[in-house]
Amino acid sequence: MEILTPTSRHRAVTYLREQEPFFDEIVTQWGLPPTNTRAPGFASLMHMILEQQVSLASALAVFNRLVTLTGTLTPQNFIVLDDIQLKGIGFSRQKITYGRHLADAIVAGNLDLDALASKDDDFVRDSLMQLKGIGRWTADIYLLMVLKRANVWPVGDLALAVSYQETWGLDVRPTQVELAAVAKNWQPWCSVAALLLWHQYLCKRGKQYPL
Repeated sequence: MEILTPTSRHRAVTYLREQEPFFDEIVTQWGLPPTNTRAPGFASLMHMILEQQVSLASALAVFNRLVTLTGTLTPQNFIVLDDIQLKGIGFSRQKITYGRHLADAIVAGNLDLDALASKDDDFVRDSLMQLKGIGRWTADIYLLMVLKRANVWPVGDLALAVSYQETWGLDVRPTQVELAAVAKNWQPWCSVAALLLWHQYLCKRGKQYPL
């Protein structure tokens, strides 16, 4: 269970640049991706639920309004909000349900997010995916962005598929199966490969990470 640190991250970038010339071109043109600062816990996971199937900017706007509304975003503070309040700041009915399931699981003691830091990747995925509204993508993003696991490939991430298509000059966007097969070549540093491809995707569009 490799954890990304400044040292291992540097080692990963060096490896990937040697392994695949396009990674070298990404770093040469755009520099290194920023180091994520998402803290473990309910707030980060709630933010990731909001990021499902919408733009990063839209999700961040709703998340910031949620933080303003609660003062301190905790499961307990989320549970007391009613549907009208949540819809008023941009929650869909579906994401209200997902947020309540997550908050209830933590308050009831059925999910201990703090304990996940010491568990292996499969255990973390299984634990998170038991909750309604948390699928493989959200679990992988939590592993990568929060727990800083080194070898996670977020299956189904649209930005990764688009960035890969653009980088390799493909006429057709690669499928999830095709991307998963390619990512095996980047082990044990798939997380850093994803960070580099995201970095290029965002830089080409003049966007920033919603850290």
